[in-house]
Amino acid sequence: MMVKYCKTLVYIIVKQYLCSKFHYHDKTGLEADLIIRLQDGKWAAVEVKLGSREIDDGAKHLLQIAERVDTTRIGSPSFLMVVTGGQFAYRREDGVLVIPLGCLRP
Repeated sequence: MMVKYCKTLVYIIVKQYLCSKFHYHDKTGLEADLIIRLQDGKWAAVEVKLGSREIDDGAKHLLQIAERVDTTRIGSPSFLMVVTGGQFAYRREDGVLVIPLGCLRP
């Protein structure tokens, strides 16, 4: 229940920006909670994971999505981000951003 609430909160925050938002789910079961697409065509993938033990799974899924997209058509993602219930924001060695929910605001 708490994860659903946090995902909804992230959607509301993203809606404040002038962008489109989508959910990604493919036939292999790979998914992302949110794909953000700006008006200029840039895009990013986001996973919401409240527990710190879930960050690695979220990052793994985002990296797999980035590998599967046709970058000749839509370009590479501007960023990959795991939104978490943690306290600290940081960039992982693989380039995925880990951002606490409290850092997101319009």
